[in-house]
Amino acid sequence: MKFSESQIERYSRQLILKEIGGKGQGKILQGRVLVVGAGGLGSPCALYLAAAGVGTIGIVDGDRVELSNLQRQIIHFTADLGREKILSAEEKIVALNPDIRVATHSFRIRADNIRPLIKEYDFIIDGTDNFPAKFLINDACVMEGKPFSQAGILRWYGQAMTYVPGNACYRCVYSAPPPAGSVPSCSQAGILGAVAGILGSIQAAEALKFLTGAGELLTNRLLLVDALAMDFNIIDTVRQDHCPACGEHPVAQLEDEETTCMGNNDGPR
Repeated sequence: MKFSESQIERYSRQLILKEIGGKGQGKILQGRVLVVGAGGLGSPCALYLAAAGVGTIGIVDGDRVELSNLQRQIIHFTADLGREKILSAEEKIVALNPDIRVATHSFRIRADNIRPLIKEYDFIIDGTDNFPAKFLINDACVMEGKPFSQAGILRWYGQAMTYVPGNACYRCVYSAPPPAGSVPSCSQAGILGAVAGILGSIQAAEALKFLTGAGELLTNRLLLVDALAMDFNIIDTVRQDHCPACGEHPVAQLEDEETTCMGNNDGPR
């Protein structure tokens, strides 16, 4: 792929990485990544994807910017209060890198709209703030054979994992959403904004590694982050034959589950 002079200068620090180079940067520029949720996780993730040069970034969110969002949702500014998050996010992405195409989707994902949406993208970022949405993304991606990065945050803690077809999915680790009220939301328990930045950046790195084929993804592994102790641990996971999403007898139809935990990015289970 031929790069312009401005592209060579803009992406120079990536181009000199032997794992990326010109071939990998070309893949990034042609890549299509969907970020579901322009909140604490989606904000840093989308900005790093844009900075890296991902050609098309989709943003899905049906909410508007609130003052309490600004402590961690760094893609939104004080002047954006009351604006649709997708429009606020699009503005910042284009300002950072005008070569990026942003596709905005102003709605909440549901069983009847998610599969046609994710079909158009190479990699999916789960930056949602409730468990039913996370399970819905997992199930839809498994059905469509789409790789995705999942993350969750709460207080000082976070988790992340990546699914690629043939490996363990989110339901292999957690078979179903937790009972209502069993896990507090960020509005109830709190969240350090920088923790969202750590996990969102990890998700961006996973997407970029997938597009370029560089390094090892967080497949069959669950990364646990304790920012209070600054401790990172990995738990190995295994694809389950009885998994209702990717097992031997998967469910054939998506369903919307009742929301059991709400907040601005839920925590790890």
